Amino acid sequence: MDNVVKNILNTVADISEEPNTAHNIRVNGKSQSRRSTENIEIKNKENGSGIDIIVKPGTKKELVHIPVVIENSGIVDLVYNDFYIGDDCDIFIIAGCGIHNDDRHLTQHDGIHTFHIGKNSKVKYVEKHYGEGSGTGENIINPVTVIHLDKGSTMEMDSVQIEGVDSTDRLTKADLADDATLITKEIIMTSGTQFAKTDFQIELNGKNSSANIVSRSVAKENSKQAFYSVINGNNQCNGHSECDAIIMDNATVKAVPDVTANHIDASLIHEAAIGKIAGEQIIKLKTLGMTEEEAEEEIISGFLR
Repeated sequence: MDNVVKNILNTVADISEEPNTAHNIRVNGKSQSRRSTENIEIKNKENGSGIDIIVKPGTKKELVHIPVVIENSGIVDLVYNDFYIGDDCDIFIIAGCGIHNDDRHLTQHDGIHTFHIGKNSKVKYVEKHYGEGSGTGENIINPVTVIHLDKGSTMEMDSVQIEGVDSTDRLTKADLADDATLITKEIIMTSGTQFAKTDFQIELNGKNSSANIVSRSVAKENSKQAFYSVINGNNQCNGHSECDAIIMDNATVKAVPDVTANHIDASLIHEAAIGKIAGEQIIKLKTLGMTEEEAEEEIISGFLR
């Protein structure tokens, strides 16, 4: 791996070389490194469109890395990754995508990840998206995450867009069985003329199922963001959706809640707060010796934490 790939892997997946965990490292549209373990098998799909990750029932405290790096301008990469996670598992998955673009060509990665999570299993899933490079070509990342949660299972998903992504269209779809739980937190930063759209579609089908969807974002300069959250309560369940955004300069942020109770014991809440940084917060930090720019960055850092 060259230094560009190593640096991006460190940014999006906290690794700089091939890990000894179960992993698949995809570079410029091809698998560059792969490793299965006794409990986790990673193999190509028969049609060549991506990989299957198969986790044996009862697998505990194992880590899977599936990062993607694109460093050749002009690549448009589409991949389908399916996770089959057995019953009674507890695993940690680190994904993420980084694009290095030094040319004028549009460069894009569309990753479609589908999770089949078995009964009473727990999955922590972390993805980071990042773009860099001196070129004028756009960096585009469009993730699709489809989650099927069986009885008593839990998925916790953290998604972070760090910087340098010109356009992203993010779709997360989930259906939950009895006693299943979904917890998601996304953090998005946009600047310049960047655009970010997030779309959650959640079906609370099971009795005592629950979902907590939290989005925090900062929109600077002339960037645009749109947040859509659909939660359907189809049984006795609890659903909560929260969108908080800081808007700066000439940016635009749109939040559209959609909660539907299809059962008398469905409890659904949506919260949205969009606004600028309060002047008194900046003044307070300036009295501590910060410049206005430093104060803004400190406030943003705390907000996105």
